[in-house]
Amino acid sequence: MSMNEQLVDELPTQPLATMGTILVAGATGYIGGRLVPELIERGYAVRVMVRVESPEHAERWTEAEVVVADALVPEQVVRALEGIDTVFYLIHSMLYGLDKFENADILAAKNFCSAGKEQGVRRIIYLGGLGDARTTLSTHLTSRLQVADEFMQSSVSTTILRAAIIIGSGSASYEMINHLVRRLPVFLVPTWAKTTCQPIGLRDVIKSLVGVLEIPETAGKTFDIGGSDSLTYEEMLKTHAEILGKKRLFLRSPFSNIGFYSYITSLLTPVPAAITWCLMESVTHDVVCQENEILEWVPFRRISCKEALVLAISREEQDAVRTRWSDSYPLDHELAIKLHELSAAPNYSSSYSLVSIKTDDALFRSVIKVGGREGWFHSNFLWRIRGAFDRLLLGVGVSRGRRSESTLRVNDVIDFWRVEAFERSRLLRLRAEMKVPGRAWLEFRIDPEGERTNRLTVTAYYQSRGRWGRIYWYIFLPFHHFIFYDLIKQIEKRS
Repeated sequence: MSMNEQLVDELPTQPLATMGTILVAGATGYIGGRLVPELIERGYAVRVMVRVESPEHAERWTEAEVVVADALVPEQVVRALEGIDTVFYLIHSMLYGLDKFENADILAAKNFCSAGKEQGVRRIIYLGGLGDARTTLSTHLTSRLQVADEFMQSSVSTTILRAAIIIGSGSASYEMINHLVRRLPVFLVPTWAKTTCQPIGLRDVIKSLVGVLEIPETAGKTFDIGGSDSLTYEEMLKTHAEILGKKRLFLRSPFSNIGFYSYITSLLTPVPAAITWCLMESVTHDVVCQENEILEWVPFRRISCKEALVLAISREEQDAVRTRWSDSYPLDHELAIKLHELSAAPNYSSSYSLVSIKTDDALFRSVIKVGGREGWFHSNFLWRIRGAFDRLLLGVGVSRGRRSESTLRVNDVIDFWRVEAFERSRLLRLRAEMKVPGRAWLEFRIDPEGERTNRLTVTAYYQSRGRWGRIYWYIFLPFHHFIFYDLIKQIEKRS
């Protein structure tokens, strides 16, 4: 499977030649990032909605139009929907946390309903959550149902797809399962791990979204979508262990507090507490399809949970993960102050460099492999200690890893950093997303030094916030020479 593999090749529907422009709201997220190239491949005119303008968007979606708009700002949504035929609404505010996302979700949905009516949008397609509305649901699932109700009550015809756990390379659910099975030899199984779920493979989600788009008669309908089998959460863990060839012991747990399990899960996996809490709060309820009408409208073979897990593992092994849950976490990362946007230079910095006979291209290929599974080439234990401390404070931690081990693009995550600037063979700038009393950046530069040599430089920039910010800088300053100079020596050595 190549990076350009199409997920909807076997779809029984045909592209609509008369379709107008399609807006994908949530295009920078996990599902949206996979849907956009599929729509473009099928010949549709696509507009992607992003919160902040960035050169990366034009490079990533060369055949799509990019519009900047915040779903919570009505006038911006109206502008984004101008001339739009159909909207894929893939926005959720789960990353705000349990106490905030519900109101944000409803407000964003209301804005789209109002703007859609004003701009004459023909249709909205919404991907929501699966759950039985007749039972008491989690805050997360309840919010998804409320958003669906908001759309169905609007004057814009809406199609609702409701899914449970989505299994695919880069999905939060998959990475939680994968890391738990790889790291824990013994599982203490709470009572809620016996509830039933109907997970669905990522490719089946994309097929369902494109399928209902290409069948106009599905407008105004709600469909439950799921994979070919239903199983308990315990069975999912056992299935994954079987695929990996791992022998794991499952023991009944005397306690089942969701908060405790979600916190432990956030410490053992790359997925932070804000997401694990929202996802795991829903596991006390059976989430299976209440009806299967979608099979009549969009008939194709749904893959099993085991097949979805195998495909996800395969994409990871090929280093071919196209989108990841971390693309949209933390929620407001794209609004963060960039280094070049500071009114004055950061009040602290430290820089280390060396001259190398290696080519700029060779040096840069080594630079972009920092973090993730490769680690930081030197003093990895210090990076892990800093990451563990951050995770205990409910920060992102160093275990967040990265989307790809060999390639990078702007906004990619590298452990507790995010790529802010990327110039091939010249510059890589990372912005800190760990808990820190200020703002921090780590920059790698390669500059020509003479005719056949290059200077490799690493610079730490820090904008302190208050007294504790200044103390923080001086506490860590003694470690800089030991960490950063050895880091660039290792980068040069491995080039």
